[in-house]
Amino acid sequence: MKPLKHWQDLINALLGICIAISPWVMGYQGMTMAMGNAVVVGLALVAAAMGAIFVPRAWEEWTEAGLGLWLMVSPWILGFGMHRDAMLTAVLMGLAVVVLAIWTLGIDKDYGGWWHRDNKVAH
Repeated sequence: MKPLKHWQDLINALLGICIAISPWVMGYQGMTMAMGNAVVVGLALVAAAMGAIFVPRAWEEWTEAGLGLWLMVSPWILGFGMHRDAMLTAVLMGLAVVVLAIWTLGIDKDYGGWWHRDNKVAH
């Protein structure tokens, strides 16, 4: 079996599960938009993270980051920003997902070659 390339992807997969079940855990399952958003984005995050675990590619990290950013702004776009539990769950989980995805992109020389480029001046 191939070793895990980035532990951050495993954490993002677990966060995806937490996001998907959060409406029932946090008690906002009656809010259709917030619940639907959490389930769909949570499952999409699990899929992207599992892809990144088994066939690591940079686009999966960018997808995870995009899903995290969406989570962070979705309470106001979808109109559930006034519900504290749903809003905090989306924003905090989204922030964690973004941080982990950007961290992975930043440390992997295969993904962020321009960040790891040797800055030698040619003579």
